[in-house]
This record gives sequence, structure tokens and C-alpha cells, in this order.
Amino acid sequence: MEHTHLGRSGLLVSRIGLGTMNFGDATDQPEAFEIMDRAVELGVNFFDTADVYGGPQSPDMAQGYGTSEEILGEWLKKSGRRDEIVLATKAYQPMGLGPNDRRLSAYHLKRACEASLRRLQTDHIDLYQMHHVDRATPFEEIWQAMEQLVAEGKITYVGSSNYAGWDVATAQLTAEHRHFLGLVSEQSQYNLANRAIEQELIPALEHFGIGLIPYAPLASGVLAGSPKDEETVRRKAPEVQEQLRRVSDQLAEYERLCADLGHSPAEVAQAWLLHQPAVSTIIAGARTVKHLESAVDALTIDLDVATLTELDRTWPRPGVAPMSYAW
Repeated sequence: MEHTHLGRSGLLVSRIGLGTMNFGDATDQPEAFEIMDRAVELGVNFFDTADVYGGPQSPDMAQGYGTSEEILGEWLKKSGRRDEIVLATKAYQPMGLGPNDRRLSAYHLKRACEASLRRLQTDHIDLYQMHHVDRATPFEEIWQAMEQLVAEGKITYVGSSNYAGWDVATAQLTAEHRHFLGLVSEQSQYNLANRAIEQELIPALEHFGIGLIPYAPLASGVLAGSPKDEETVRRKAPEVQEQLRRVSDQLAEYERLCADLGHSPAEVAQAWLLHQPAVSTIIAGARTVKHLESAVDALTIDLDVATLTELDRTWPRPGVAPMSYAW
């Protein structure tokens, strides 16, 4: 396993991180324990979860589950491996039905953090991430709450997720004004089939020294290649089928390139992310041990300049703003 710094911080994380969104939903506790045990064996030290995980996710969900954190907490208690991993979770989504049981107010952040600590059965969270941007709450309030949590020893680093480039800039400049470290990471959807964040977000992250943590590295399974007859219905869902139809020509080209390389489409997609300079660690949202092992195998793939150029031709770059649309 390779390890690298999370952004400009001194924290070292494995290039492959374990995403636990499926725990409690598609993956039950015994299988989740197997995946986490295997992750540690493979040298994976970055474990990512969120308070809402454990069931179907949607932007307008009424209330989260907490199940993923609970399963992770039980594993931490049983395995005794708390000091071997970098534990990351998130807050923002509703975890109750009250008006203050969501978003990023100081009121909610304090209670959300303490609730996550109880479910995770630990006394501290290594990376506490804001799951979405909350433009109704000033960053002065957010940073005051985060500074207090750091002072109390409940969190160590702060990250963001699903932020725009200007949100990152606003957050970081406000933190610097308060003489606070601010963001060390941003977790965003990023893959060969969805490169939108290259326009503005990635340049902002590189400017401020913030590490990128891509999620959905396989674009909901699209970049794993055309579904085989024996596969589960998960990749045969209508929305995934529609996406597969939309990129069918690109996917056929991509699969031919992967075949020439002698690697699976899923492995090449994750290897491509590992070749992107802004990326610190990628989230492998493994539902099985096999999925995790496939992600780790991507570390062995060295993509040369010619191959990277061919991938750019198949899955074009959007360009960097403002040149991409104004020049």
C-alpha cells in the first residue's frame, strides 16, 4: 500500500480509502467486518463514513440512519484497531426531524459530532467533513464551532464535501483570517465520465493545498464496463442503464483500451484517478471483499503518457475556467 499526505497536512493516508456507505444497506454487519479486516491487512488506513449512511440516500431525505457508523463502531470495539486507522465521518444531512437537526449551524455541529462519537464508540474523529455546503450559515460560525471541537479533542482535522470552488476559497480565507488551519480535504464526485470539477474546484484545491478525495470512482458502475448477464441488478437499475446508453460509444472504446492494457475497466478507472496530482486518496465504496481487492490492485497499474492521452481523448477534459468558456 502507498501512503501520501492528505493535502498540505502532515497526515498520511492510504492511496485507497474504504468507503462504508453500503454498510447497513447493501452490506450486512458480518460482511462489513470481513471487508474492514481485509482492508487493514491490505494496508488501507483511511476509513470514510457519514452519520446518514445505512440506507437509501437522497438529497431530500427526511432523516438519516446512523447504521454505518454503528457497524464501524462495533468493529472498532471488537478489533481494537482504532489507533491503526484514520477515521473520517461527515455531518450536514438531517439526523432528526427538528429544524436544527441538520445543516452546519454551531448548534447542530456540536450535537452531530457528539452523536457520531457515540455511534463510533470512540473519543475522537480524525477527519470531520461538512457533507454539503450550507450557504445560509456564515463560515465565521462554522469555524468557531470547529475550533471548539478541535480544542475539546473531539476532532483533529476538518474537510468539506460537495463544495464548489468559490465555497472552498471563501471557507479557507475565512479560516486563515481566524488563524485556523481550515480545510485539509474536499470529497467530490470525480471520475473519467464526470470531470466537471476540473474546471474550477480542482484549481482551487491545488491553490490552497487541499487534498482531493474522489468518490464514485466508477461512476455508479458505468466505468466497470458493460454489465454481464450474471451480475446483480444493482448495475441494471434504470438510471445506470440510461447512463450506459448515453456513453455506449465511449464505453466501447474504453473497454477496448482496457483489454489492450490487460486490466479490467474498473481497475483502469481507479488507476487513472491515482495519476491525478490533486488526488490524495480515492474512496472505494466496496460492497464485498472482492470489490476492495480490485481497488487495491489499481495501485499496481502504471499508465504511461500515451495511455493517459488516449483516455483524455475518449473521456475529454472540460478545460479550466475561465479559458474553457471565455477565451
